[in-house]
Amino acid sequence: MEDRLLYAKLLGIEFPWLISRVHVDMPAERIDVWVEEASGARFACAACQQDAPVYDHTPEHAWRHLETCQCRTYVHASLPRTHCPKDGVKQVRSPWAEPRSQFTRVFERRMIDTLKECDVTGVTRLTGTSWDETWGVMMRAVDRGLARKDRRVPARIGIDEKSVGKGHEYESLVCDLDGSTVEYVVDDRKKESLESYYRQFNAEELRQIEAIAMDMWEPYVRATQDHVPDAAGKIVFDRFHATKYVVTAVDTVRRAEHKALAQSGDQRLKGTKYLWLRHEENIPDWLREEFAAVKSAELKTSRAWAIKESLRKFWMYSYQKCAEKYFTAWYFWATHSRIAPMIEAARTLKRHLANILTYFKHRITNATAEGINSKIQMIKLMACGYRNRNHYRAAIYFHCGGLDLYPRPAVT
Repeated sequence: MEDRLLYAKLLGIEFPWLISRVHVDMPAERIDVWVEEASGARFACAACQQDAPVYDHTPEHAWRHLETCQCRTYVHASLPRTHCPKDGVKQVRSPWAEPRSQFTRVFERRMIDTLKECDVTGVTRLTGTSWDETWGVMMRAVDRGLARKDRRVPARIGIDEKSVGKGHEYESLVCDLDGSTVEYVVDDRKKESLESYYRQFNAEELRQIEAIAMDMWEPYVRATQDHVPDAAGKIVFDRFHATKYVVTAVDTVRRAEHKALAQSGDQRLKGTKYLWLRHEENIPDWLREEFAAVKSAELKTSRAWAIKESLRKFWMYSYQKCAEKYFTAWYFWATHSRIAPMIEAARTLKRHLANILTYFKHRITNATAEGINSKIQMIKLMACGYRNRNHYRAAIYFHCGGLDLYPRPAVT
């Protein structure tokens, strides 16, 4: 009798449910608990919630529960089916488990907590569940989280892509820059990929978007222009992606110049790659003297680096007009430098200047999306990659979606 009362408390079993039997098998380190409804009990129809009598029962099912004193514990029941005059025969939902789950709600909550801390393989070892069962818990958690999520457009969003594996396979991510969450994940980085996000909302909802940070990827730009009202003033090309063009130009110049110098035995640029990519104040003290010597030499690399460094001041302006005036002067210097990679980088920025200058109005970057990308990369490393793209998307939503993942107590 005491065992039945104890497990009724542990499982939250209340009338009309009751514990009919408890079997303890200590050699097998297993405990089985049977639940049934009280005689003459009636239940709400699963469809219309009208009170209805029991019609029959399903075959017995077992649900894994939390361990009791290190003994695996299982809950058994043959769930009743009601006969509703309006909706016919309907199965009663169990108060201790989600539909189609093999685990009780409290056990599933424990698995979700564990999945937040380690990869799927680790969870299978810790809980003794199978790979498919563990993925099932994560997928159900994501499904319920997405179903509960408010349908809204964030005021400030970031759009970025994440590679799935080797080659050119990508997922497009839409992030809430203020909430630091992933709002949407979709295959590829085509125009249609981003359009599938925008099409969830009507024109009035899309009008609420204040700013959109992205790189200069043309399909993202066209999708946004086609769907977001007043997109021209809301698109902000990420400052770090814009600066990357100039940084890449410096490295291109260094590699070409090092190759030319090395042919005559001059190794001044050997091993200096990361010095030129740094900002001057970030160069380690023990390398400052070496860098000062090579920087003062008459090298294309040092001139390209100076042009790159001067662009930093552009981002420090408070007003768009002042920044635009500074860019005009910087652009003249870069395009008259007779350094081909730097000229090409400057022309690229010039072509996209209108939506680079919107930074000074909205002051947003894709740093949040890039931070989420770093978190996703760690998830990939823990899992040794994802071959199943559905699993990959689910893992992104699970860890980065800010979702309400947990099963809730049943409403009786």
